[in-house]
Amino acid sequence: MSSPANWPQLVNLQQRCLEARDTAELTFLIANETWHLVHYRQACVFLHDRLGRLRLESVTGLVDTLEDTPFKLWVERLARHLDAHPLPAFTAQDLPQELHEGWAEWWPAHALCLPLATARGQQLGLVLYNRDAPWSEAEISVLGLLHRHFAHGLASLRPQRYSLAERWQLLRQKRKRLLLAGVALLGLALLPVRLSTLAPAEIIALRAETVAAPSEGVVKTFHVQPNQPVQQGQPLFSLDDTTLRNRREIALQAIAVARADALAAGQKAFDDQQSKAELATLQGRVREREAELRYLEESLARLNVNAAHPGVFVLGDLNDWIGKPVVTGERIAQLADPNELGVMVWLPVADAIALEAGAPIRVYLQTSPLSPLDAKLEQTSYQAILSPEGIASYRVRGRLAAGQSSHIGLRGVAKVYGERRPLVYWVLRRPVGALRQWLGL
Repeated sequence: MSSPANWPQLVNLQQRCLEARDTAELTFLIANETWHLVHYRQACVFLHDRLGRLRLESVTGLVDTLEDTPFKLWVERLARHLDAHPLPAFTAQDLPQELHEGWAEWWPAHALCLPLATARGQQLGLVLYNRDAPWSEAEISVLGLLHRHFAHGLASLRPQRYSLAERWQLLRQKRKRLLLAGVALLGLALLPVRLSTLAPAEIIALRAETVAAPSEGVVKTFHVQPNQPVQQGQPLFSLDDTTLRNRREIALQAIAVARADALAAGQKAFDDQQSKAELATLQGRVREREAELRYLEESLARLNVNAAHPGVFVLGDLNDWIGKPVVTGERIAQLADPNELGVMVWLPVADAIALEAGAPIRVYLQTSPLSPLDAKLEQTSYQAILSPEGIASYRVRGRLAAGQSSHIGLRGVAKVYGERRPLVYWVLRRPVGALRQWLGL
């Protein structure tokens, strides 16, 4: 051990070791300031790099160790030999013959090799000391104590690194935990989960009849308000009848004229053969005018559209239709059954999953997001079309569960559930799909 006279130097070196800001400052301290505790001619500090190779970091009295001088190449060979075959105090006679020549040229008779190892056995490097006098046990002991402080300081300044052997040893120590973690991770990856996707949704009536324009014309008036319950036979709306009513008046006048002509011809037919020949023609004209009148009366009757069955008159805004020209069969509104409600989901093509009839659907309406509705899938479209938002989507229709009440036209988001797949499939489905599209595989 060191004498009491050396304790101040030992404490000073330990303090300066703790105050070092980087490895370069600490290796310089080891190479140049340790002399105050134990005298030597030269010290060479070596540290392991990331690949486990020894690199010369600092030499007593030298500022730069980057240049590959003959001395540096020899002392690195010597350090690698001592790293593989540790020797504390040694001379040239303890080394292989190929290292003797460099020793005689650059080093004095006696040398000392001390490792820089942490308390848990991590080898950070080594330090080579040389001088003319032999090394005492007390000097080796005090330097060994100081080297433990140097190693602790280097370990705190350098990133945590492990050699391959140390990593293998750590893996062997932790293999049971790693094996358990791997089994748990594999079990979690294979855990079956239900695929699901979110898509815009709207409450619809499953039984809804289209209310269309019965003929060409202009919408004149509506007899009910939008979304109003109606009874069977109740008037819904009417088309403008001005044109047909005028044509009917003309047809009535034409029938009167045709009948008068036919009556006059019938009276002349008793004594005039020509009038008798014209009578059949005039009677045919009367029947033609009567058929035209019946058609106009039927057309006038169709201008008033009545409810075919009880339901809700589903329409947007009345002002969008009043005064608007329509053609025969043009859809104007819907007559929906409020007792059979469902949900229409616009499932984007990019989010599509395999769906089966009866799959559950959860509907979160904007009016009541905390009270979701349950539904069952009934129908899906085979071909994608543009949704109201202009996105290529599949139409998914579902029926609300018994006891679920809502209003036609409410919108929100639906969560559609598909088949069960492993969790790893659920996690990697989108990345793998995007990668395949990008690579074209």
